[in-house]
Formats: sequence, C-alpha cells, structure tokens
Amino acid sequence: MNAIELLTKDHEQVRHLLQRLSETTNRASKLRPELLEKLERLVAVHTRLEEQLLYPRLKEAGGEDAAIMYYEAKEEHRAVDSLVLPDLKNTEPTSEEFAGRVKVCKELLEHHVEEEEKELFPCAEQLLGKEGLEKLGEEMQALKRQLQAEHE
Repeated sequence: MNAIELLTKDHEQVRHLLQRLSETTNRASKLRPELLEKLERLVAVHTRLEEQLLYPRLKEAGGEDAAIMYYEAKEEHRAVDSLVLPDLKNTEPTSEEFAGRVKVCKELLEHHVEEEEKELFPCAEQLLGKEGLEKLGEEMQALKRQLQAEHE
C-alpha cells in the first residue's frame, strides 16, 4: 500500500468515527467517550505519520507552494491536537456543549482531509512519484504498527 492509499484509508476511518460521533445524542454517556477515544488515537497516529514522514519529504521535494502546504497542514494538526480534541475531552459528554464541539471538530477535520486529498496528495504524487510513495508507504506501515502498539 502506498503512502497516499494508507493515509486515505485513515481519512475514511476518521470520517466514519466523526459521523458516528455526530449522530449520538446526549443520552450516549458511554458511547461518546468511547468514540472520542478511538478518534483521538487514530488522529494521533495519523498526525505522526504525516508530520514525521510525508510532510518533510514533500517540503524538501517541492518549492514554495509545498512549503506553504506543509506549514498550513501542520497548523491545522496543532489546532485539532492541542485545542479542539483536548477541549472536547474535557466537556461533559451528555451536554449540548459536547454536541456543538463535536460539530466544530468534525468541520475542522473534514476541511483538513479535503485539502489534503485535493491539494496535498496530488502534489505528493507528482513530486515523490510512484516509487517514492511505495517506499514511503512501507515506512508508514512500520511506524503505524509501532505507534498503535504504544497507544494500546
């Protein structure tokens, strides 16, 4: 599996978890924290794969446009990882506030995923090529297994 395929598969899982989380009601006092924990683990591993492996190579291989995408994507990760998810985790799962924060989290992550899939990934395909993405995919799979083991 090449790097883009691996990351796109993660994106599908993120979308699925966000959809399930946004469909819950205030009575889902156990399900909401469970889904949020799964989402947080998936996002943490995915973010590390991109920031340690994909983004630096893209920035190195590309010009100014690649550098701009690199910093924008990292900033979007920071917003979700440092602000939105911790805030959501500290919100009472049965509250209306939780539902509102889930909606904001969903919108931010869906925006980020869409930008990656429409702009960043095609750029990576062009700059890194099929062989480069295959090699990167192998590295990502190895790191992903390691990170998932750490998050269990």
